[in-house]
Amino acid sequence: MQQIQACNKSRQALAAEDHSATYRYVMPHIITRSKPTLDFIAPQYSAVVRWMGARIAPLWLRYQLRITDVELVGSTELGQLYEAFEAGNTRFLLAFRHPTTDDPPCVAHALWNKLPQALSQTKIRLKHPPHTHFVYERGIPLWAGRWTGWLFSRLGGTPIRRGVLDTQGLRSIRNLFGSGQFPVAIAPEGATNGHNELVSPIEPGIAQFGFWCLDDLHKAERSEEVLIVPLGVQYRFVTAPWGALVERLAQLEQDTGLPAPEQPLTLRDGHPPSPAEDAQLYDRLLRLGEHLLCEVETFYQTYYGCRLTPPEGTEQDSPEDNADFAARLKTLLGNALTVAEEAFGIKGKGSLSDRCRRVEQAGWDRIYRDEAVTDTSPLTHGLNNLIAEEADLRIWHMRLVENLVSVTGRYVAEARTIDRYADTTLLMWKIVNQICGRRAAQRRYLGDRIVKITVGQPLSVSQRWDDYRANRRQAVAALTQELQTAMVSLID
Repeated sequence: MQQIQACNKSRQALAAEDHSATYRYVMPHIITRSKPTLDFIAPQYSAVVRWMGARIAPLWLRYQLRITDVELVGSTELGQLYEAFEAGNTRFLLAFRHPTTDDPPCVAHALWNKLPQALSQTKIRLKHPPHTHFVYERGIPLWAGRWTGWLFSRLGGTPIRRGVLDTQGLRSIRNLFGSGQFPVAIAPEGATNGHNELVSPIEPGIAQFGFWCLDDLHKAERSEEVLIVPLGVQYRFVTAPWGALVERLAQLEQDTGLPAPEQPLTLRDGHPPSPAEDAQLYDRLLRLGEHLLCEVETFYQTYYGCRLTPPEGTEQDSPEDNADFAARLKTLLGNALTVAEEAFGIKGKGSLSDRCRRVEQAGWDRIYRDEAVTDTSPLTHGLNNLIAEEADLRIWHMRLVENLVSVTGRYVAEARTIDRYADTTLLMWKIVNQICGRRAAQRRYLGDRIVKITVGQPLSVSQRWDDYRANRRQAVAALTQELQTAMVSLID
């Protein structure tokens, strides 16, 4: 109740302020009607759309994402890969890190603009402007807008549904990898994790795509070498936003009902905190994390009967120093998913990420249905709409878990840098916004950033073909682990 009151007070106070400097409040996007089945969006590459995208990308990054520059490290090596691709010697997949939703436009800008600029200083001359087909999650156009489906299609993208065996999506990826006009780009982590310096577990499907491509080439009696190329993506602030960080932390304390600290902390952007100030900032971050965890634990225990019993006195404990914190969080996330799973009648098997995908798909199966467009009675339409609305509400629990699934409880403790402070604070900011039912897009970033994209050493799938033929499961697992190691090595 305190949390809800705090959110309502925050809404009222901020509504009177200049919207250009505060939040942009909207009603939560709630689905109240059933919808037609999600159709497959076939790739329809357009050179004109790609040309327009290359010109818009720098402006979009600067004014929408607050990214002032993209640094491409390893441009010559990447240019040589494209040269070999055009000569018919290789097929390759770009596996890029995916900490935020800003990564795809950054990678696109690097390929469209930065790479040609760098290659103009070398002897490499490509026949066509650098581009890739890419894989995106089919749900993106549902929350980003239908126009994104049209755009992604014209840029050569192909969708995949993660919570079900999407044979059409898999077939499209396999075809593009083996015979597409361009290489393929995909985020091997499967989803964003909000951590600039932490790589989530790599999905084994990436290695499997490589072996499928090689298998198709052998059947067609083609000799191209198949490669998986790791691509590191890492963000750095132009000026360390210590002042903006403290302001955001104070707003979160207000939203969650925490009292203001007795000793105000005043920091300025670009000026690192003193040891005493850092200790105070760290303590406030820990207090906020602990308080937020307790509030959500109480919510699920009170209203959903979940077995969560926070130890006494945890308000004073340090969640990153407390050995119980990670275990409590894991238990909470598991119970939150169980709430949705029980509503959909599915079993909670596998990792949290796997369970999230199954919950999402189960919800979609109730929202996006053929019955939504058939000529049925008003009564049937009403019942279908009720099913869709209830499914959307249950998916909310999965979204909460999705935002927290990568939290380790040690991220800031291991390195108390502005980047890790910012990652953790913005993650809590995202969670509080979800709970309070608001969107704060204009305050999504703490400061201007620079993106470093690093081309890693290619991993040859072709050299592992004999291993794959001998033991497919083991070969896929081994290549997946090598890609995981390579992705981690690209973090500074």
